Amino acid sequence: MPELPEVETTLRGIAPFVLGQQIEQIRVHRSKLRWEVSPELSEFYNVRVITLQRRAKYLILETEQGYIIGHLGMSGSLRIVDINDQSAVRDKHDHLEFIFGNGKILRYNDPRRFGAWLWTKTLADFPLFAKLGPEPLSDEFNADYFWQKSRNKNTPLKSFLMNNAVVVGVGNIYANETLFLCGIHPLTPPSKLTRAQCEQLVGQIKLVLKEAIRQGGTSLKDFIQPDGRPGYFAQQLYVYGKAGEPCPTCGTKIESAVIGQRNSFFCPRCQGL
Repeated sequence: MPELPEVETTLRGIAPFVLGQQIEQIRVHRSKLRWEVSPELSEFYNVRVITLQRRAKYLILETEQGYIIGHLGMSGSLRIVDINDQSAVRDKHDHLEFIFGNGKILRYNDPRRFGAWLWTKTLADFPLFAKLGPEPLSDEFNADYFWQKSRNKNTPLKSFLMNNAVVVGVGNIYANETLFLCGIHPLTPPSKLTRAQCEQLVGQIKLVLKEAIRQGGTSLKDFIQPDGRPGYFAQQLYVYGKAGEPCPTCGTKIESAVIGQRNSFFCPRCQGL
């Protein structure tokens, strides 16, 4: 599933071809995704993209008529192709095409159809954003905030980190990696964290996500950048997906467990409870 670094990489990849450009038409080839594609999108003609931004794992295209909001779901991706490229044949899983006045097409491909493309006139009352926590790379997400949020919380720490009401975008891969780098077991209750550990976790989350973005995301299964290149952060993973392999720090075999219905990976020695 594309996580925050993959979505940020996608945003940065399409920005040079999309920002400030005019959408001549949006072709909806399949409207039934996670939710029905907003019918307003089929009526977009000659509308300019003013800004391009990300909120959590959502891409936001601000236009002269409102906001187009996209989510890549479990397997979605965006690709830029030339409108005159005869070899760039539309795939059966290319469900939306944004036709731009600069001769480019932005194609949304989603084999599992868990993504979404919605439209709203304003962001202020957009329901999907109402309960989202702060962005992990923002100043709002800091040690004091995390300390206060973690008090009296006894859910597993890994699940807490992945709760979008606490902080957005810390997905499964990056939660595993952060906890390993901090030497904290994923089952640790948040209420047991010291203030120093809160500061360490916040700092490490920012570092891990920044490095993943710098590397272009993580290539697991089918994530590809908009230019067709894979992400390379997978080459730097310490524990995720490495059950049974030796810990890179102490050599103990990495263990796995299902926490909050997600696979978790940790070193029982470096991250002992």
